[in-house]
Amino acid sequence: MARATSPVFADTARTILRVALGTVFLAHGWQKFFEFTIPGAQGAFAQMGVPGAEIAAPVAATLELVGGALLILGVLTRIAGILLALEMLGALFLVHASAGMFVEKGGMELVLVLAAGAAAVALVGPGRFSASGLLFGRASGRWATIAA
Repeated sequence: MARATSPVFADTARTILRVALGTVFLAHGWQKFFEFTIPGAQGAFAQMGVPGAEIAAPVAATLELVGGALLILGVLTRIAGILLALEMLGALFLVHASAGMFVEKGGMELVLVLAAGAAAVALVGPGRFSASGLLFGRASGRWATIAA
């Protein structure tokens, strides 16, 4: 059996993290577009005190939908991870931190975990079990780095 520190285990862990996070982000973006609708999300953001809710809601919905799909596929994962982590930190400080930890009271636990996971993906990259890994392998250079 392979050692727990082998590259296969590391790449498998990256894949699990990417796909799980991407699925949650994609679902939340989908929800903002198709269940709440953008006008509904704008109203909710305004009610929560998010500045520029008219712009913030469609940007958040798009970032979550597209960013989630990019994480699942493993394309532009570092960029998507950074942007999603920043979005979740904004949600944490603008809305959720004042409500404490637990989500049933509007707290920060979900956005904190999503921010940490997205930051972790941005730091470690997609791994070889990803579209970027298949396209670029261990190639180096500007395009391989950006695509990861």
